[in-house]
Amino acid sequence: MPKSKPKGTSLLDALVEIIRKTSCDLPKDISAAIERGHQAEPDGSRGKYAMQIILENIKMAREKSQPVCQDTGTILFFIKYPGGFDAEKLAGVATKAVREATKRGYLRQNSVDSLTGRNSGTNVGPGSPVLHLEPWRKNYFDIRLVLKGGGSENMSTQYSLPDTRLGAGRDLDGVCKCVLDATHKAQGRGCGPGVLGVCVGGDRGTGYMHAKEQLLRKLDDRNINPDLARIESECLRLGNRLGIGPMGFGGSTTLLGVKIGALNRLPASFFVSIAYMCWAERRQGARVEKNGRIKKWFY
Repeated sequence: MPKSKPKGTSLLDALVEIIRKTSCDLPKDISAAIERGHQAEPDGSRGKYAMQIILENIKMAREKSQPVCQDTGTILFFIKYPGGFDAEKLAGVATKAVREATKRGYLRQNSVDSLTGRNSGTNVGPGSPVLHLEPWRKNYFDIRLVLKGGGSENMSTQYSLPDTRLGAGRDLDGVCKCVLDATHKAQGRGCGPGVLGVCVGGDRGTGYMHAKEQLLRKLDDRNINPDLARIESECLRLGNRLGIGPMGFGGSTTLLGVKIGALNRLPASFFVSIAYMCWAERRQGARVEKNGRIKKWFY
Protein backbone atom coordinates (compact mmCIF):
# COMPACT_ATOMS: atom_id res chain seq x y z
CA MET A 1 0.00 0.00 0.00
CA PRO A 2 1.52 3.37 -1.00
CA LYS A 3 2.31 5.58 1.96
CA SER A 4 2.88 9.31 2.06
CA LYS A 5 6.38 10.54 2.73
CA PRO A 6 7.17 13.77 4.56
CA LYS A 7 7.85 16.82 2.47
CA GLY A 8 11.26 16.37 1.00
CA THR A 9 14.41 18.39 1.23
CA SER A 10 15.35 18.07 -2.42
CA LEU A 11 13.69 18.96 -5.71
CA LEU A 12 13.29 15.25 -6.44
CA ASP A 13 11.47 14.69 -3.14
CA ALA A 14 9.22 17.67 -3.82
CA LEU A 15 8.30 16.40 -7.28
CA VAL A 16 7.50 12.92 -5.97
CA GLU A 17 5.27 14.43 -3.29
CA ILE A 18 3.49 16.60 -5.86
CA ILE A 19 2.85 13.49 -7.96
CA ARG A 20 1.53 11.61 -4.92
CA LYS A 21 -0.79 14.40 -3.88
CA THR A 22 -2.07 14.90 -7.44
CA SER A 23 -2.82 11.20 -7.85
CA CYS A 24 -4.31 10.54 -4.42
CA ASP A 25 -5.95 13.72 -3.16
CA LEU A 26 -8.41 15.67 -5.34
CA PRO A 27 -8.37 19.49 -5.00
CA LYS A 28 -10.87 20.96 -2.56
CA ASP A 29 -12.80 22.84 -5.24
CA ILE A 30 -13.36 19.62 -7.21
CA SER A 31 -14.47 17.68 -4.12
CA ALA A 32 -16.84 20.51 -3.17
CA ALA A 33 -18.38 20.58 -6.66
CA ILE A 34 -18.92 16.82 -6.56
CA GLU A 35 -20.58 17.14 -3.15
CA ARG A 36 -22.91 19.81 -4.52
CA GLY A 37 -23.71 17.56 -7.46
CA HIS A 38 -24.48 14.69 -5.11
CA GLN A 39 -26.90 16.87 -3.15
CA ALA A 40 -28.58 18.06 -6.36
CA GLU A 41 -29.47 14.58 -7.63
CA PRO A 42 -32.82 13.09 -6.50
CA ASP A 43 -32.78 10.52 -3.71
CA GLY A 44 -32.93 6.97 -5.03
CA SER A 45 -31.74 7.94 -8.52
CA ARG A 46 -28.88 6.26 -10.32
CA GLY A 47 -27.18 9.65 -10.60
CA LYS A 48 -27.31 10.05 -6.80
CA TYR A 49 -25.86 6.58 -6.34
CA ALA A 50 -23.04 7.26 -8.83
CA MET A 51 -22.09 10.49 -7.05
CA GLN A 52 -22.11 8.70 -3.69
CA ILE A 53 -19.68 6.08 -5.00
CA ILE A 54 -17.45 8.85 -6.36
CA LEU A 55 -17.41 10.63 -2.97
CA GLU A 56 -16.51 7.39 -1.19
CA ASN A 57 -13.72 6.79 -3.70
CA ILE A 58 -12.30 10.27 -3.09
CA LYS A 59 -12.35 9.74 0.67
CA MET A 60 -10.66 6.33 0.54
CA ALA A 61 -7.95 7.52 -1.84
CA ARG A 62 -7.14 10.47 0.40
CA GLU A 63 -7.05 8.41 3.60
CA LYS A 64 -5.00 5.54 2.14
CA SER A 65 -2.76 7.67 -0.09
CA GLN A 66 -3.73 5.57 -3.10
CA PRO A 67 -4.58 6.72 -6.65
CA VAL A 68 -8.11 8.06 -6.87
CA CYS A 69 -8.45 6.30 -10.24
CA GLN A 70 -6.68 3.20 -11.58
CA ASP A 71 -5.92 5.07 -14.81
CA THR A 72 -3.40 7.63 -13.61
CA GLY A 73 -3.27 8.97 -17.15
CA THR A 74 -0.97 11.19 -19.14
CA ILE A 75 1.53 13.01 -16.92
CA LEU A 76 1.54 16.72 -17.80
CA PHE A 77 4.02 18.98 -16.01
CA PHE A 78 3.88 22.77 -16.28
CA ILE A 79 6.99 24.12 -14.55
CA LYS A 80 8.31 27.68 -14.24
CA TYR A 81 11.88 27.65 -13.04
CA PRO A 82 14.42 30.28 -11.92
CA GLY A 83 16.50 31.75 -14.71
CA GLY A 84 19.94 30.21 -14.84
CA PHE A 85 18.74 26.82 -13.64
CA ASP A 86 19.73 24.02 -16.00
CA ALA A 87 16.56 23.07 -17.93
CA GLU A 88 18.04 19.75 -19.03
CA LYS A 89 18.82 18.91 -15.42
CA LEU A 90 15.27 19.87 -14.42
CA ALA A 91 13.83 17.57 -17.08
CA GLY A 92 16.02 14.78 -15.76
CA VAL A 93 14.87 15.27 -12.18
CA ALA A 94 11.20 15.34 -13.23
CA THR A 95 11.66 12.12 -15.19
CA LYS A 96 13.40 10.48 -12.24
CA ALA A 97 10.51 11.57 -10.01
CA VAL A 98 8.05 9.86 -12.36
CA ARG A 99 10.07 6.64 -12.19
CA GLU A 100 10.14 6.81 -8.39
CA ALA A 101 6.44 7.64 -8.07
CA THR A 102 5.60 4.71 -10.35
CA LYS A 103 7.76 2.41 -8.23
CA ARG A 104 5.91 3.53 -5.09
CA GLY A 105 2.50 2.93 -6.67
CA TYR A 106 1.35 6.54 -6.98
CA LEU A 107 1.25 6.09 -10.76
CA ARG A 108 0.10 3.03 -12.68
CA GLN A 109 2.56 1.51 -15.16
CA ASN A 110 0.76 3.31 -17.92
CA SER A 111 3.06 4.15 -20.83
CA VAL A 112 3.37 1.77 -23.79
CA ASP A 113 5.36 1.83 -27.02
CA SER A 114 2.90 2.80 -29.76
CA LEU A 115 4.46 0.41 -32.30
CA THR A 116 5.12 -2.68 -30.19
CA GLY A 117 2.65 -2.23 -27.32
CA ARG A 118 5.50 -2.89 -24.88
CA ASN A 119 5.07 -1.31 -21.45
CA SER A 120 8.23 0.27 -20.06
CA GLY A 121 6.93 -0.23 -16.52
CA THR A 122 8.30 3.17 -15.56
CA ASN A 123 6.00 5.69 -17.29
CA VAL A 124 9.09 6.98 -19.06
CA GLY A 125 9.57 6.95 -22.82
CA PRO A 126 9.17 9.17 -25.89
CA GLY A 127 6.61 11.82 -24.95
CA SER A 128 6.22 10.58 -21.38
CA PRO A 129 6.16 12.48 -19.14
CA VAL A 130 5.02 15.63 -20.97
CA LEU A 131 7.19 18.53 -19.82
CA HIS A 132 6.44 22.21 -20.36
CA LEU A 133 9.38 24.13 -18.89
CA GLU A 134 9.47 27.93 -18.79
CA PRO A 135 12.18 30.12 -17.23
CA TRP A 136 11.11 33.17 -15.25
CA ARG A 137 12.72 35.89 -13.13
CA LYS A 138 11.50 34.64 -9.75
CA ASN A 139 13.77 32.73 -7.43
CA TYR A 140 11.59 29.67 -6.91
CA PHE A 141 9.79 26.94 -8.86
CA ASP A 142 6.11 27.06 -9.77
CA ILE A 143 5.32 23.38 -10.41
CA ARG A 144 1.89 22.28 -11.61
CA LEU A 145 0.80 18.82 -12.65
CA VAL A 146 -2.23 17.36 -14.41
CA LEU A 147 -2.91 13.62 -14.63
CA LYS A 148 -5.33 13.12 -17.53
CA GLY A 149 -6.92 9.70 -17.88
CA GLY A 150 -7.35 7.93 -21.20
CA GLY A 151 -11.14 7.69 -20.99
CA SER A 152 -11.51 11.45 -20.75
CA GLU A 153 -8.79 12.06 -23.33
CA ASN A 154 -10.72 9.92 -25.79
CA MET A 155 -13.65 12.34 -25.44
CA SER A 156 -11.50 15.39 -26.22
CA THR A 157 -12.22 16.83 -29.64
CA GLN A 158 -11.64 19.73 -32.00
CA TYR A 159 -13.94 21.73 -34.27
CA SER A 160 -13.26 23.98 -37.25
CA LEU A 161 -15.71 26.85 -37.63
CA PRO A 162 -17.96 27.52 -39.39
CA ASP A 163 -19.66 24.16 -38.89
CA THR A 164 -22.83 23.85 -40.95
CA ARG A 165 -23.87 20.64 -39.18
CA LEU A 166 -24.08 22.50 -35.88
CA GLY A 167 -25.15 25.82 -37.35
CA ALA A 168 -22.09 27.23 -35.60
CA GLY A 169 -20.47 30.39 -36.91
CA ARG A 170 -17.18 32.05 -36.07
CA ASP A 171 -18.36 33.66 -32.85
CA LEU A 172 -18.86 32.83 -29.18
CA ASP A 173 -22.31 31.45 -29.85
CA GLY A 174 -20.66 29.02 -32.26
CA VAL A 175 -18.09 28.13 -29.58
CA CYS A 176 -20.90 27.31 -27.13
CA LYS A 177 -22.55 25.06 -29.72
CA CYS A 178 -19.27 23.15 -30.05
CA VAL A 179 -19.01 22.73 -26.27
CA LEU A 180 -22.56 21.41 -26.01
CA ASP A 181 -22.07 19.06 -28.97
CA ALA A 182 -18.91 17.63 -27.40
CA THR A 183 -20.74 17.15 -24.10
CA HIS A 184 -23.66 15.43 -25.80
CA LYS A 185 -21.38 13.09 -27.77
CA ALA A 186 -19.41 12.13 -24.66
CA GLN A 187 -22.54 11.01 -22.76
CA GLY A 188 -21.16 8.89 -19.88
CA ARG A 189 -18.08 7.61 -21.68
CA GLY A 190 -15.75 10.27 -20.31
CA CYS A 191 -16.51 9.34 -16.67
CA GLY A 192 -18.73 12.34 -16.11
CA PRO A 193 -19.51 14.69 -14.59
CA GLY A 194 -16.77 16.32 -16.59
CA VAL A 195 -14.73 19.50 -16.61
CA LEU A 196 -14.09 21.02 -20.02
CA GLY A 197 -10.99 23.01 -20.89
CA VAL A 198 -11.57 24.94 -24.11
CA CYS A 199 -9.36 26.98 -26.42
CA VAL A 200 -10.73 29.36 -29.03
CA GLY A 201 -8.21 29.86 -31.84
CA GLY A 202 -4.58 28.86 -32.13
CA ASP A 203 -3.53 26.09 -34.50
CA ARG A 204 -4.48 22.44 -34.07
CA GLY A 205 -1.55 21.69 -31.78
CA THR A 206 -1.40 24.83 -29.63
CA GLY A 207 -5.18 24.86 -29.34
CA TYR A 208 -5.28 21.46 -27.67
CA MET A 209 -2.45 22.34 -25.30
CA HIS A 210 -4.00 25.66 -24.31
CA ALA A 211 -7.29 23.84 -23.70
CA LYS A 212 -5.48 21.49 -21.29
CA GLU A 213 -3.90 24.46 -19.53
CA GLN A 214 -7.42 25.72 -18.72
CA LEU A 215 -7.78 22.65 -16.51
CA LEU A 216 -5.25 24.26 -14.14
CA ARG A 217 -7.83 26.90 -13.23
CA LYS A 218 -9.98 26.53 -10.12
CA LEU A 219 -13.66 25.86 -10.73
CA ASP A 220 -14.71 28.93 -8.76
CA ASP A 221 -12.45 31.44 -10.50
CA ARG A 222 -13.80 34.01 -12.94
CA ASN A 223 -12.33 34.58 -16.38
CA ILE A 224 -10.65 37.98 -16.64
CA ASN A 225 -12.25 38.40 -20.07
CA PRO A 226 -15.93 39.29 -19.47
CA ASP A 227 -17.07 37.77 -22.79
CA LEU A 228 -15.37 34.47 -21.99
CA ALA A 229 -16.68 34.60 -18.42
CA ARG A 230 -20.21 34.93 -19.76
CA ILE A 231 -19.90 32.06 -22.21
CA GLU A 232 -18.30 29.80 -19.57
CA SER A 233 -21.33 30.27 -17.33
CA GLU A 234 -23.74 29.81 -20.22
CA CYS A 235 -22.11 26.59 -21.46
CA LEU A 236 -22.10 25.18 -17.92
CA ARG A 237 -25.77 26.03 -17.41
CA LEU A 238 -26.88 24.62 -20.76
CA GLY A 239 -24.65 21.55 -20.45
CA ASN A 240 -26.30 20.61 -17.17
CA ARG A 241 -29.71 20.91 -18.81
CA LEU A 242 -28.90 18.12 -21.27
CA GLY A 243 -29.98 15.52 -18.71
CA ILE A 244 -26.97 13.24 -19.27
CA GLY A 245 -26.01 13.24 -15.59
CA PRO A 246 -23.27 11.39 -13.69
CA MET A 247 -21.76 8.55 -15.72
CA GLY A 248 -24.55 9.04 -18.26
CA PHE A 249 -27.18 7.73 -15.81
CA GLY A 250 -29.34 10.84 -16.16
CA GLY A 251 -29.57 13.86 -13.89
CA SER A 252 -28.62 17.51 -13.56
CA THR A 253 -24.88 17.09 -12.93
CA THR A 254 -23.32 16.56 -16.35
CA LEU A 255 -20.55 19.17 -16.07
CA LEU A 256 -18.66 20.48 -13.05
CA GLY A 257 -17.05 23.34 -14.92
CA VAL A 258 -16.22 24.93 -18.27
CA LYS A 259 -13.01 26.96 -18.60
CA ILE A 260 -12.27 28.80 -21.84
CA GLY A 261 -9.12 30.52 -23.10
CA ALA A 262 -8.27 32.14 -26.42
CA LEU A 263 -5.21 32.33 -28.68
CA ASN A 264 -4.60 34.33 -31.81
CA ARG A 265 -5.36 32.45 -35.02
CA LEU A 266 -4.78 32.68 -38.75
CA PRO A 267 -7.56 34.40 -40.72
CA ALA A 268 -8.19 31.16 -42.61
CA SER A 269 -8.64 29.06 -39.43
CA PHE A 270 -11.03 29.13 -36.48
CA PHE A 271 -10.47 26.08 -34.28
CA VAL A 272 -12.31 25.26 -31.07
CA SER A 273 -10.31 22.69 -29.11
CA ILE A 274 -11.92 20.88 -26.20
CA ALA A 275 -10.02 18.96 -23.52
CA TYR A 276 -12.52 16.76 -21.71
CA MET A 277 -11.59 15.92 -18.11
CA CYS A 278 -13.38 13.31 -16.01
CA TRP A 279 -14.74 13.95 -12.51
CA ALA A 280 -11.31 12.98 -11.15
CA GLU A 281 -9.73 16.24 -12.21
CA ARG A 282 -6.31 15.49 -10.82
CA ARG A 283 -4.37 18.72 -10.77
CA GLN A 284 -2.01 20.01 -8.15
CA GLY A 285 0.72 22.55 -7.86
CA ALA A 286 3.13 24.05 -5.40
CA ARG A 287 5.67 26.78 -4.87
CA VAL A 288 8.95 24.99 -4.32
CA GLU A 289 12.08 26.70 -3.05
CA LYS A 290 15.46 26.06 -4.65
CA ASN A 291 16.38 23.76 -1.76
CA GLY A 292 13.36 21.58 -2.56
CA ARG A 293 11.15 22.72 0.31
CA ILE A 294 7.46 22.92 -0.56
CA LYS A 295 6.48 26.41 0.52
CA LYS A 296 2.83 26.55 -0.55
CA TRP A 297 0.21 24.32 -2.17
CA PHE A 298 -1.86 26.01 -4.88
CA TYR A 299 -4.99 23.88 -4.72
